[in-house]
Amino acid sequence: MAKLFGNLHLVLAIGLVAAIAVMLGFGAEVPVDVNSVFRWLHVFFGILWIGLLYYLNFVQVPTMPSIPAEQKGAITGHIAPKVFFFFRWAALLTVVTGLVIAYVTGYVHRALIFKGLNLHENLIGLGMDLALIMAFNVWFIIWPAQKKILGIVEASAEEKAAAAPRALIASRTNLLLSLPMLYCMVSANLG
Repeated sequence: MAKLFGNLHLVLAIGLVAAIAVMLGFGAEVPVDVNSVFRWLHVFFGILWIGLLYYLNFVQVPTMPSIPAEQKGAITGHIAPKVFFFFRWAALLTVVTGLVIAYVTGYVHRALIFKGLNLHENLIGLGMDLALIMAFNVWFIIWPAQKKILGIVEASAEEKAAAAPRALIASRTNLLLSLPMLYCMVSANLG
């Protein structure tokens, strides 16, 4: 058992096979189509993205000042680069799968410009717009700053110092926006 659960890729593959088995097992009652598959992927990637956003804001960032200098390299050299890899790709895949859902169901344009046919489309549109802002922050503010902070790209001490508050502000903005965004996404699907 330890060998199985010690292999992340194997666990993910088995989870994927189990999900497909559930889809096929309930396929007669619950349609398995582009919309349902992309909704499932959207939720998965969204949980990964927002989970890492919360990990960074609630755990890693507040804890870093109390970590002894000789131990910080374990975080900045090994853990943080992996976190930011999954963080940025989960952000992108959450947005892409969400846009596919909105396109397939025919409301993408109306929702994005708040011209929905009903309250649900306007509410999901607000959630989509907030998520787009958040994804922009991840890819164009947080990630470029973190590459400097973590030493992934060459940066002077001054550039690293300037990148830190920029990354923090963008990350905390995403934390702030995540709360109304999650409300919009959940509530738009209740009616």
